[in-house]
Order: sequence, then C-alpha cells, then structure tokens
Amino acid sequence: MSKAWAGNFFEDFHLGQRLRHATPRTATEGERALYLALTGSRFALASSDEFARASGLPRAPLDDLLVFHLAFGRTVPDLSLNAVANLGYAELVFGQPVYPGDTLATESEVIGLKQASAGDSGIVWVRSRATNQRGEAVLSWVRWVLLRKRDKAALAPDTVVPALTARVAPQSLSLPAGLSFDRYDLALAGSPHRWGDYAVGETIDHRDGMTLEEAEHQLATRLYQNTARVHFDQVLQQESRFGRRLVYGGHVISLARALSFNGLGNAQRILAINAGTHANPCFAGDTLYAWSEVLETVPLAGRSDAGLLRLRTLALKDRPASSFPGGDPRPGPDGKRDPAVLLDLDYWVALPA
Repeated sequence: MSKAWAGNFFEDFHLGQRLRHATPRTATEGERALYLALTGSRFALASSDEFARASGLPRAPLDDLLVFHLAFGRTVPDLSLNAVANLGYAELVFGQPVYPGDTLATESEVIGLKQASAGDSGIVWVRSRATNQRGEAVLSWVRWVLLRKRDKAALAPDTVVPALTARVAPQSLSLPAGLSFDRYDLALAGSPHRWGDYAVGETIDHRDGMTLEEAEHQLATRLYQNTARVHFDQVLQQESRFGRRLVYGGHVISLARALSFNGLGNAQRILAINAGTHANPCFAGDTLYAWSEVLETVPLAGRSDAGLLRLRTLALKDRPASSFPGGDPRPGPDGKRDPAVLLDLDYWVALPA
C-alpha cells in the first residue's frame, strides 16, 4: 500500500466533517520581504515599524492578505489538492494582527456539498478558522471548491448549499486593539485621501499594470505551501482543458490589492471580505490591472479617527479599465462578465477619518 498522499476527492467529504490541518506555520520577516518582492504592495502600516508604532501598534503587522495566504495554504493538502478550480470566498473576517514570530494553525469544517451534473466532480463548501499560538482568532472564512471524483460511479451525497450572508455586518467590525489613526501622517502613507473623501458610487481606475511571470506565481504559491497540482504540474495540466498551469487565485487578489494603492493608499487594513469570485483563469504572461467601486461608506462604530469603505475591486487581464466602454468593466445588463475580468472582490477596509 502506497504511503504517498493522493489527496481527498469529492466523495471523501461528508457534511459536518472536521479537518485539523497539518504543518503549523511560524511567520518571519522573510515572508514579509518576499511578499513585497512578489506584489510590490506599498501600504505603510505593514511596511514600517515606525509608522505602525505611531499608529499604536507594537510594530508593523504582516500584510492582511499574506496572513490569509499562509492560513489558506494549511488547508490545501486536505481540501483542494485535486481541485479543478477554487470558485469563491465569503464571510472572511480578520481578527488579531499577525506579527513575525507568531505561529498560525488552521482547522476546517465541511458545510456544504453538491455533485456536478456530469457526475465526475462536485463542489465542497468549507468554513476554516486560523488561530495564533495563543489560540486567538486570526481570521475565519468560507470557500467553495470544485473537486474531481476518484470514482465517477460513487454515489452522490445529498445536496446541501449553505446560506451565506451577502456581506459582513459593518457593526461587527473593529480595528485591532491599540490601532489608532489620530496621529496619521498622510505624507508618509503616500495618499492625501481620507475616508470622508470617498462617495458611494465613485469608481477608481487604478491605472498601473503588472505583468505576471511564471517564476513569480510559482514562488508565491510555494511560499504559502499551497500544494494544489493545478499550479505546479505542467505534465498533468497538458491534459486539462487549459493545457497549462493556473495562477493561484489568491495571488491575483494580492496583485489587485497592491495595484489599488494608486487611489486607495490609505486603506491600511482589510477588515473583512464579503464575497470573492475567480471569474476567469489567470496564466503566466497575463498583465493585470485593477478597478474599484465604492459600494458603501460607514462610520466605524465608536470611533472618530477611522471609517469603513465597502469596495468592489475587479482584477483585469491584458485590458486596462480605460479600454472598456465608458471605462466601466462591470458586467452589462445581461450580467455576463467580460473574459478579461479575472476577479470580482467585495470587501471592507478601514481608512483614517
């Protein structure tokens, strides 16, 4: 009997199943440096100890999305090693900041199952929770993934599609303990625009583009210890419908966030992701652009120094937003997304008021 792990397939999951994921991960300054090299992210709070201390934190926390990727990577060997595609996210809430030296561990529960009509695959919904070495919640999220079946003849489970909230309630969100924008330095942050400068319905073309190289997305995915075969095994992917390795969707999220600095440079903290869809596949050689829409502006409960923006950010490949009619890459009246849209992300950020 082979001792090598082949990963779970769709029929290996059942409702209520709990998985304690292997390989806890201690974060270091090395992860921060490599993440900056791979994304070019410029948000000051995660870049500067001095800026963070002036904001009431002991030092610079790791970038919120870096934390997500490290936590997400724990789940891949159990949940998505045999994935066809990662389909989406919901109800992602960030908790305690993570600093170099903190250790992350992740657990998941299966909350939904649905076999595909062709009978050769199915969708699995899971709720995952990452904690630090003190057992404090770092983040929690729901995601759903399309998985192959090992045996197409295996019986289909009862269909259970979980009811997910359209958005995380803003009144449930808060800044980490100690974080304050009372002494916020706009010049050092690199943007003059505070929370009150944004209006519902405003759109932002972030203008800058970034071409994604093969080595970069491979290195990023290895950094997170994400072992999904669709990102690495070119021999296997030659037999797939795409014929080549897919870029990890989370890396697309990180690049879109990094590009959004031009226009949203004071969005220092992601507090929650309401929903996210990987609308089309991304491959090495694609050039990424970003565009955002302000969906809501909400005061942060009990705070005068910060406010919340609910944003919708689209990541685009090989087409800047300015190339769309009216500079608007959102779906048309028929609801169909343009093939150039890679990512549609709905999330909450905190800005100085």
